[in-house]
Amino acid sequence: MKRYGLFIGGEWLEASSGTTFDVLNPADRTVVGQAAAGNAADVNKAVDAAARAFPDWSKRTARERSGLLAKIYDGMMKRKEEIARLMTLEQGKPLGEARGEVQYAADFFQWYGEEAKRIYGETIPANSPDKRIWVLRQPVGVTAAITPWNFPAAMITRKVAPALAAGCTMVAKPAEQTPLTAALLAEIMQEAGLPPGVFNLVTGTQAEEIGDALLADSRVRKLTFTGSTEVGKTLMRKAADTVKRLSLELGGQAPYLVFADADLEQAAIEVTASKFRNAGQTCVCTNRVYVHHSIKEEFAAILARYAQELKVGNGLHEGVQIGPLIDEQALDKVESHVRDAVDQGARVLTGGRKLRPSEQETGCFYEPTVLLDTTEKMRVEQEETFGPVLPIHAFETEEEALALANNTPYGLAAYLYTRDLSRAVRVSERLEYGIVGVNDGMPSTAQAPFGGMKQSGLGREGGRQGIDEYLEVKYVSVGLK
Repeated sequence: MKRYGLFIGGEWLEASSGTTFDVLNPADRTVVGQAAAGNAADVNKAVDAAARAFPDWSKRTARERSGLLAKIYDGMMKRKEEIARLMTLEQGKPLGEARGEVQYAADFFQWYGEEAKRIYGETIPANSPDKRIWVLRQPVGVTAAITPWNFPAAMITRKVAPALAAGCTMVAKPAEQTPLTAALLAEIMQEAGLPPGVFNLVTGTQAEEIGDALLADSRVRKLTFTGSTEVGKTLMRKAADTVKRLSLELGGQAPYLVFADADLEQAAIEVTASKFRNAGQTCVCTNRVYVHHSIKEEFAAILARYAQELKVGNGLHEGVQIGPLIDEQALDKVESHVRDAVDQGARVLTGGRKLRPSEQETGCFYEPTVLLDTTEKMRVEQEETFGPVLPIHAFETEEEALALANNTPYGLAAYLYTRDLSRAVRVSERLEYGIVGVNDGMPSTAQAPFGGMKQSGLGREGGRQGIDEYLEVKYVSVGLK
């Protein structure tokens, strides 16, 4: 059983309250570890440590920062299996998926270790011969990160790596359901030789208290958050008091458009991988499929067949492809979405029920579900289900498909499948989403910018754009006397 304290100023500390909380395995509800229950007082200590560390860390050379990030990458690779197993224990995803996430998470340290060397300034021609104009890019300062439970490693590294590469220091607050993976990453950073206070971790169950303390502290110059749109709006309002910079990766409602010329088997493979990864608990997973009416029945039957073949159970068990939902609240939402769709006329092609894979697996399992003939009036097309439910809606024309796909306040990720190059270009340009996968249901990668439009958030993570979120632009005008 893992037991972790708070990581502040390079040391492992008890919470100010002296209390801890249990971390449960969502597959069987057993206790897999304990974490310190931090509060606002602990946040203050962590911000103190980050503020003390910032002057030295920001002045270090890009090469030095790059070298330390490379050591963190190596540390994650050496402990890849340990991180993956811990992630499966506290989050539930299948071990194979967890291994993939560890690699994806580590890639951010590798990528931004190199990007640290590419923070360039500019020289701008002046209006007179006795002036020089320079543009500098400098670290924002102390930053804070609030991360979700569905990707316990990648959602931390995607924020920490560019912040550290830019010369910022950070205080991170992971989700209370999955604090152990975050703590293990802090341990790896410590072992890599990261200076005290550059990265600090405050775990706890009082999310609002911890978040408010971070938002109220004027020394915290930037907040980055991944989570629901509702919470993101609250953070925006509270961040206004200290005019913090924000990066927000919020809710999604991803459509997948399948056109009549699609390779149906390959399209079904892509849709299945996108939808059912992590039991549908991803912000960019397919949430609704729009398929041309001429192939609706055939394509739906193929998807139902693939869904039926998925093995559900404890993520540590051999061959399991779908793990549990994170908790009862998540299960209740999935059930209510399916019930609402069926009540309004949708057909259940497969699934549609809670599941108990074995006597030992008492967690929140739900069958991979395919619904046919869903409509815009149904909750499953209006809200982010965050579960293994795939609604299918037929369309007649390209224009109709685009109108259906864009008819949402969200704009994180969208997908399409076609063998027509002209259509691929037209549709991808008109989809109102920050990420578009063309014949690709798994587009996320460390070297590309990840983020949404509309109410799906602000800013980008990943790629060269991701480091810009942690840099200030300073204009220097020099008169030569």
